[in-house]
Amino acid sequence: MLYIEDSYLKQFNGNIININENKIILNNTIFFGKSGGQPGDTGTFYINGKKINIIDTIKDSENNIIHVSENNSELKVGQEVKGEIDWEKRYKHMRMHSALHVLCSVIPYGVTGGQIGLEKSRLDFDIKDNQINKDEIQNNLNILMKKEHIIDYKWITLEELDKQPELVRTMSVKPPRISGKIRLVKIGNLDLQPCGGTHVRNTNEIGNIFIQKIENKGKKNRRINIILN
Repeated sequence: MLYIEDSYLKQFNGNIININENKIILNNTIFFGKSGGQPGDTGTFYINGKKINIIDTIKDSENNIIHVSENNSELKVGQEVKGEIDWEKRYKHMRMHSALHVLCSVIPYGVTGGQIGLEKSRLDFDIKDNQINKDEIQNNLNILMKKEHIIDYKWITLEELDKQPELVRTMSVKPPRISGKIRLVKIGNLDLQPCGGTHVRNTNEIGNIFIQKIENKGKKNRRINIILN
């Protein structure tokens, strides 16, 4: 999963290690597999002069990255692949994902669900018996986004995470394990939480975050929808 260390890679070379109908596994990849509310990447494979469209990327039960192709006639295990992601789509997902982490920094409640999209994204919060105000949240976001905040990663062990349970914000999704460790995404001094998704390097790449609407999803759940300019 080359994107774990560098989300800005647009092209790569790999080799096919498994094929099952239109599902392809490589020995390495920059394609993000759908998980944690972030959609899977789409893009293109080039093999022996042939162009193969990748229409989705998912993960299997063993955390393997599965590239779902439009067609894969005559592909063989061992073949070398040049891959290229749809960068415009990926980069929008990166901006959206980082924006949701910034949103987490201004709402101090557990996250019960979320979804990243191209045009809008959302997080659901368990606000318990508290109240949240759209204008107040928007103002707090505006204050934070006036400054540039570096986004980088930190790795910890499972044992270290057990000692800091407050780091886990998502109540419905377990922190992703990568090679037995947990990757933390750190946004300046704003937010620090486990995440296996793709992010921008600096909050100035996100642009302005706008609260589109807040919806009631049950007695205690509130869904906050955001858009970017």
